[in-house]
Amino acid sequence: MTQPNPTGLDAYKPAEMARFVEEAGVAKAHLSLAQTVTLAVLAGVFIGFGGAAFTMVMTGVDPGFGPARFLGGIVFSLGLILVIVGGAELFTGNALMTMAAVDRRISPAQLLRNWGLVFLGNAIGSLALAGAMAATGLLDGSMGDTAQAIGRAKTSLSPLEAFMRGVLCNALVCLAVWLTFAARTAAGKILAILWPISAFVLLGFEHSVANMYLLPQAMLAGADIAPIAAFSNLLWVTLGNILGGAGGVALAYRFAYLRTR
Repeated sequence: MTQPNPTGLDAYKPAEMARFVEEAGVAKAHLSLAQTVTLAVLAGVFIGFGGAAFTMVMTGVDPGFGPARFLGGIVFSLGLILVIVGGAELFTGNALMTMAAVDRRISPAQLLRNWGLVFLGNAIGSLALAGAMAATGLLDGSMGDTAQAIGRAKTSLSPLEAFMRGVLCNALVCLAVWLTFAARTAAGKILAILWPISAFVLLGFEHSVANMYLLPQAMLAGADIAPIAAFSNLLWVTLGNILGGAGGVALAYRFAYLRTR
């Protein structure tokens, strides 16, 4: 007979979550090339759907108005919900694979292979959705104006601003993924995702895979954004995402719960 959790919470304990995250990292490293790329493309599309919904929610409102941004964050959470519950490979969330690499459950080459393939697949999926959205005609009107404003705001950030917003963003994203390992139900996983993701959107942090969709969306809507400016933003945000997820979350929890290994 299963004994009740002494904490009164129907959730896995943090030490158990750490083991689950590490095992998930091992499993991800051993996915085939076809599986990895297919699931990465899906994740790019999923995050893009969240970005498209966020763009529409922010249409017609002051983008600096906190409650509106919070609503946008709730809507944007759709992307990670689809990734986690539906199953897909997301570059930013896979920063947690660092736990398995540090414990030598996977090699550095396996880690980098996964990150490289997933990053590429995420980009393909994001670009494909941006093209599909442009073909719908939705970016020709007020939604397109909002898309342009979002893209211009992102490319106006300095490298340091983009990097630090990337660090803080993926700390929250990886914490969201981490919390889903505590949940025993799909509903619990969805609730675990909502608040960290809503917070990063509310605060204006930068997510590399979201930007893989939002920047092309802005350009397709007519924004005068130089490709080099979009590339620069993506570079610094990606580096920040790696540090925030791999260093700020994965290594901290590994030290806290798995260091005896």
